[in-house]
Amino acid sequence: MKREGPTALRGGAVAREAAPVFGQWLNAAFPTGDAAAAQSVGPSLPLSALAFPSSKPLKDPAQSRCPNRLGSTEPAKSPDALKKLETSAAAPMSVTRLPMIEPAASPMPRVPVPLDEALTIANEFIESGRLPEAEKLLDHIISAVPESPLALHQKGVVLFRTGHHQAAAETVERAIKLSPGAINFRRSLCPIYERLGRYDDAVRIGCESLDIDGDDLQTLHNLAVVHYRRLELDESIACARRALTLDPTAAGPHFQLAEALLLRGDFAQGWEEYEWRFKIPGAPPLMPPTDRPQWDGAPIGEAKLLLIADQGFGDSIQFSRYIPKVLERCSNVAVVADPLLHPIIRQVSPEVALVDRWQGCPEYVAYSPLSSLPRVFGTRLDTIPRELAYLHGDDSRTAAWRARLDDLVPSGFRRVGIAWAGRSTHNNDLNRSMRLREFAPIAALDRVALLSLQKGEGQKAIAEYYGRAPLFNLGAEVTDFLDTMSIIDLTDVVVTVDTAIAHLAAAMGKPAFILLPFAPDWRWLLERTDSPWYPSARLFRQRSAGDWGSVMGDAAKAVAEIGPRN
Repeated sequence: MKREGPTALRGGAVAREAAPVFGQWLNAAFPTGDAAAAQSVGPSLPLSALAFPSSKPLKDPAQSRCPNRLGSTEPAKSPDALKKLETSAAAPMSVTRLPMIEPAASPMPRVPVPLDEALTIANEFIESGRLPEAEKLLDHIISAVPESPLALHQKGVVLFRTGHHQAAAETVERAIKLSPGAINFRRSLCPIYERLGRYDDAVRIGCESLDIDGDDLQTLHNLAVVHYRRLELDESIACARRALTLDPTAAGPHFQLAEALLLRGDFAQGWEEYEWRFKIPGAPPLMPPTDRPQWDGAPIGEAKLLLIADQGFGDSIQFSRYIPKVLERCSNVAVVADPLLHPIIRQVSPEVALVDRWQGCPEYVAYSPLSSLPRVFGTRLDTIPRELAYLHGDDSRTAAWRARLDDLVPSGFRRVGIAWAGRSTHNNDLNRSMRLREFAPIAALDRVALLSLQKGEGQKAIAEYYGRAPLFNLGAEVTDFLDTMSIIDLTDVVVTVDTAIAHLAAAMGKPAFILLPFAPDWRWLLERTDSPWYPSARLFRQRSAGDWGSVMGDAAKAVAEIGPRN
């Protein structure tokens, strides 16, 4: 289809959408409130439909909080809504009633309930995270009123949030056919299409939303993400900035703007926008509430500075390079990090104190996330701390793994460490992960042994591997990053998608062939085959979305150039 450009959007906006590193943008991009479109009085359902087998009471409002569209929180209202529902059910109602649908063997009496009340309860279940209850209620509603666009839309929301993206798309599409003018239905469909990789459809439905309301902030945000996925950075930036003219405090567009700017290498403005990541609706808090300030980079003498390993393992490995620079200004530093990261941080800066839980935190006068340190130090492309290697394998572990691999791998075979999948819950896993069978061009090379460093669900694919090269499932024996680094130390090259394995190998100064999707994470920049963050890394990029074939063909040629092991 013809690509929609800036002039196609009302108000001169450009279509594109944003996807933060954590995936929280989906909560903001996918609001569920249908109140504006709901009929004030509609058909009725039996109250017994609200009885669930678990008989779990709704959470106390004081203990249940859920994000609204722009990220503020308010107590969930489910108990009040049920009370209201009971009151309205007891009062005389002059409404159209639906056929009574009673659960099998239910002892509860059949009491008619207005459709809009039932939809309100379903919506509150969704917003409080009670998705199974929401789905059960919505299934009952749809069985009684199969042509209710509001019920179908809410069911699509539930399907999307539970990972059933294709079913979600089909359900919301049905809702749109029944209610073509409901802008929130189209707004919801845009991120669903994005998650399915249907970027043309996502742009189309987003532009249709803007044709209805050219100042719809959330649609502009959604489109900013989609344009990023299509590497249309000018459009992505334009959409994000247009959204911010409507609400300068909207964290999602700020974060998407950051990703597009950083990917283009505009670090000066990109780092500033990147700070909005902690305000994204639904994002977990960085730390417990504190009255201490975020560190601005000024020396603080002997007072304690607290650093926080705030993002994924790969981010922490990348940004830990800044800890020695921090110590030049603050000699007393503690780092809060997952225990798996402690050996890595000890290698980078053995003098820092390490903490693995908030209860064990020392008193501190200021704090900083590790991922904010590039901004603190004013990092630009030409000032990135660029040590060839700042991590290494543990001597004793490496010796043990050397004996193990010498016993497993045929003599003279090149040892290629591989990883093909990241965490499945990552918001861009559809694009960044691949299938093991796509390593076939490398597996077909002479005298190559594949050493799987894969962990998690991706390991299951090994059972169906029938390639020419022997494949050794070492991931099953790896207990921590020290094991992984020791194995990497014994490889000739590591070929991996964008995961923590890529960061480990490159931080060790080992040859790392990093396989990137068409629209990569911002840190890998555009077009180049090298990385200013990692001198030993070599980047292999998709030429079009989903094209792993050409990537693996290029990577296989590069592996073939590596001489045989002595």
